[in-house]
Amino acid sequence: MNEVTRNPRVIIVGAGMAGIATAITLAQHGYSNLTIVEKGTDVGGVWHWNHYPGLTCDVPSNLYQYSFATKPDWSRIFATGPEIQTYLADVVDQYDIRRFITFGVEVISSHFTGVEWAVTTSAGRTLKADFVLMATGVLHHPNVPDIAGLTDFAGPVVHTARWNDALDTSGRRVAVIGSGSTGVQVISALQEGSSRIFHFNRSPQWIMWSPMGMRQPRVISALLRRLPRVREAQYRALLTASGILADVTTTPSWRRRLIQQSARLSLRAQVRDKSLREALTPQDEPLCKRQVVSGSYYRAIAAENAELVSTPIDFITESGIQTKDGNHREVDVIVLATGFAAHNYMRPMDLRGRDGIAIDEIWQRGPRAYRMTAIPGFPNMFTVLGPNSPTGSISLQYTAELTARYIVQWLDMYRDGVVDLVEVTEDATADFNKQVTKALGPTVWNSGCDSWYLTEGGTVDLWPFNRRAMTEMLTKPELGDFHLTNLCDTQEGKL
Repeated sequence: MNEVTRNPRVIIVGAGMAGIATAITLAQHGYSNLTIVEKGTDVGGVWHWNHYPGLTCDVPSNLYQYSFATKPDWSRIFATGPEIQTYLADVVDQYDIRRFITFGVEVISSHFTGVEWAVTTSAGRTLKADFVLMATGVLHHPNVPDIAGLTDFAGPVVHTARWNDALDTSGRRVAVIGSGSTGVQVISALQEGSSRIFHFNRSPQWIMWSPMGMRQPRVISALLRRLPRVREAQYRALLTASGILADVTTTPSWRRRLIQQSARLSLRAQVRDKSLREALTPQDEPLCKRQVVSGSYYRAIAAENAELVSTPIDFITESGIQTKDGNHREVDVIVLATGFAAHNYMRPMDLRGRDGIAIDEIWQRGPRAYRMTAIPGFPNMFTVLGPNSPTGSISLQYTAELTARYIVQWLDMYRDGVVDLVEVTEDATADFNKQVTKALGPTVWNSGCDSWYLTEGGTVDLWPFNRRAMTEMLTKPELGDFHLTNLCDTQEGKL
């Protein structure tokens, strides 16, 4: 191996869960020339921006954490948003990563000059980097529906991703628009204190019962705190067990049918009113969309002060919401639980690669990448939790850590002078996406529902393989899938 002569300049865009995992992994491998650009005022990404009432993670707390920073004393089996944000901030401080982060600054443009990256921020600075790592995530651009009259409403209108903590909904008539996990959690949290609450839910989703509010027993927290090896073993066991979700979503089997039937039974057991149960029954298969879990929604929507509105909204007036059947409901507050533009990734950043090619041009038919990490035309740029990431089946922390270790290997080659520029080939990217398309065929996500998993082109933007396949693909770079350039001798080829 050549003598170490270079410490690559690395810019990480985003200080959410993926950006934190990447920064810590790089630092642990000796890379200290790091700059993390974060548009928020603190770390956490989605857990920083979202703080609406009832915010709870739908993944068990003891799995929703980093392998290198397991937490013994989660307060609940399913952690609240504030507790997760605090955990992420604590991890950043524990590993001394905050010193690399610039907060309150957004990347406006990122251009490859031919030898390096020029990254311009909203602060007016242009930073230079040898590598740019995009850890922008998928759930950070709020989706505001185009509803006639929305701007005419006289009362507060708030999107759950930009919640106003000063907003008081007690004793008020509240309208919640949106049928996913966020809408379910907001309804559950606000129903009791509202004078009247309306859930405008045009397309109901299957809701699996789960004890979302259950506290973690103190004896368990004490055991995990005192015995780190037990804590680590628990994490590994949960990670292995989570493979069941990947199995049922990607492979038709009795396991999938069993879980789907349990969702149907959950609805039948909890909602006794026949007409309400019919209105809450989705037309698609359970698991086709991001599975919603709750232990309180069905009870909340069946309460006397709650109303499920299945008729599509026609327009919004100054004082309320009118549906297409002509009914007008007077409301004081409108809550938009309408999710995110999940496939923007780095956009609307002005991102340009080799020869000035724009990301919008590359992604005309929807986001695509090589093994979630590399995009043809964009040398020395990698994505962490990029296109086809397993947001519906595999631990995202595991995925981010695995991807970061994969990127480290490219940085090692740069450090050692083996390569200056690395760019995935179009052929390798096309071949991988053909594999993805074929593997998506039997998945439950491809069974006909309309979900946020679908791109503008109608393709499913998820990981259709299991965790073992992911690990094999990202354990060691396939050098033959990349153009490798050494600028010293200006020779380009495959090593």
